[in-house]
Amino acid sequence: MPEVHLSLTAARHLHLAAQGMLKKPRRRAQPQDVLSTIERMSLLQIDTINVVARSPYLVLFSRLGDYPQTWLDDALRRGDLMEYWAHEACFLPRSDFSLVRHRMLALDNMGWKYNKAWMDAHAREIEQLIAHIADNGPVRSADFEHPRKGESGWWEWKPHKRHLEGLFTAGKVMVIERRNFQRVYDLTHRVMPHWDDERDLLARPEAEALMLQNSARSLGIFRPQWLADYYRLRQPSLPALLGRWLEEKRIIPVEVDTLGEMWLDSDLLPYLDAAVDGKLTATHSAVLSPFDPVVWDRKRAEQLFGFTYRLECYTPAPKRQYGYFVLPLLHQGKLVGRMDSKMHRKEGVLEIFALYLEDGIRPSVSLAKGLTQAINDFARWQGATRVRLGQVPSSLFATKAEGWEIDAD
Repeated sequence: MPEVHLSLTAARHLHLAAQGMLKKPRRRAQPQDVLSTIERMSLLQIDTINVVARSPYLVLFSRLGDYPQTWLDDALRRGDLMEYWAHEACFLPRSDFSLVRHRMLALDNMGWKYNKAWMDAHAREIEQLIAHIADNGPVRSADFEHPRKGESGWWEWKPHKRHLEGLFTAGKVMVIERRNFQRVYDLTHRVMPHWDDERDLLARPEAEALMLQNSARSLGIFRPQWLADYYRLRQPSLPALLGRWLEEKRIIPVEVDTLGEMWLDSDLLPYLDAAVDGKLTATHSAVLSPFDPVVWDRKRAEQLFGFTYRLECYTPAPKRQYGYFVLPLLHQGKLVGRMDSKMHRKEGVLEIFALYLEDGIRPSVSLAKGLTQAINDFARWQGATRVRLGQVPSSLFATKAEGWEIDAD
C-alpha cells in the first residue's frame, strides 16, 4: 500500500508541473526554449487546421507565452527537431531518431500510414524520385505538377505526394523544414550522415522501454494504462518494467483520491512535499490546443480532470454540440471550459463564437480575470487587436457583452 497520499487537486498540479503548465512563464521566451519545451513534453503533435494558430504553435504558446511562431520552423530547419509518427504525426527531438527508427524498418506494423500496394505499384517512379532528390536536392510535393480530376470527379492527391509520404514513413526521406507549413524532404542518409543501422539501431523492446520512460517523465504522475497511449504503443508489457523502475527508484507509488494507486516519476520528487501539504499551487490560465498532451488522451483527461472532450471538426455541423474547433480552457489547475473561436487575420479580430463553462464551474472575479488575460494573450500573440464575443456566460464578461479592444502589451 502506498505510503504517500495525494488529493486529486495535487495530482493534477503535479501533472501540470511535469508539462510546464503549472505557472505562467517568469521570463520572456528564448529561441532555445522551443527544443527544451518539446524535450519536456517528449512529443509535439502536428495538425494543419488553422482557424486559429495551428496546433503545434499553440501548444508551445501555452507554455512559453508570447514568442515568434518562426522559432519552431527554425528549430526544425537547423536540425534540433525531426518529424515522424509518434503519438500521431509529431515533432520530436532529432536526438530521439533512435526511438522511432525501428518503426521505419517494420512497415508491416504501420497500418494505414504505409500503403505497400501503392509503393510496389509505383516502384519505378519512386526510384526516379529518389534519384531526383539525390541529384537536385530537397523537394516539396508542390514542386510537382498536379494531376487532373480523377474518375470520381474529385481532385486526387498528387502521385508524388503519396510517394513522398510513403518514403517518409519508410524512413527513406526526412522532413528538413517547412515552407508555409509544407514539408520539405531530403534523403535520410544526408540528414543523418553519422547514423548506422547496424551499429546504432535499437531493438523494438529497448526503444519502447525508452519511450515509456519518456512518457512517465512527461506525464509526471500516471496510471499504467496511460503510458502506452503517449507514443501509441501496442500492449507493452508494463508490470516487469514498473517493477524495475521501482527498484531503480525512477518511480514511487502514491495513492490519489478517487483514482487510487498511481505512480510518480522521480523527476517530480522536488514538488512532492508541497503537493502532499496542499501547497503546490497552480496559477496559470491558458487556451489549449485540442492536441495538447494534457488533453490528447481523452480518457486520461476525463479521469484526471473530469473533462469530457471530443473534437467535432469532423462531425457534420448539425450534430456538433460545441463547435468546429473547440479549445479547452485551463485556469488554476482545472479545465474550466471550452471555446469555439476563429482568428480573422485580415481584420485583426479574434471571434469567440461560443464559450462554455464546465458543470460546477461558477463565474467569479478570479475566473473572469484569468480567462480574460488568457484570451487577450492568445489573441494578441496572433496579431489581434480586438476580441468579438458571441454566446458566452452573461455573468462572466458582464461589462463586455460584445467584446473588447486589446490593450497593447
